[in-house]
Amino acid sequence: MKYWISNLPANIPAKDLVRLAKGRWRIEHDYRELKTCLGLDHFEGRSFVGWHRHVTLVTAAHLFLTEQRTCPKAPARA
Repeated sequence: MKYWISNLPANIPAKDLVRLAKGRWRIEHDYRELKTCLGLDHFEGRSFVGWHRHVTLVTAAHLFLTEQRTCPKAPARA
């Protein structure tokens, strides 16, 4: 049995409470994907501007991949 401690209102529906509690898995999955597949942890520069550009490009790549995963595929032409 698992327990969750929350500071949410007592009248929140159980479905919403479970959805919010399980949202952590999605965040951890996305962060692991950013690090392993997209190279978030490969930056070795020394400036904030360089780091900011790197993180921006990695985030844009992650957005593109997420959009590709969630959009239905267009039917192929005959």
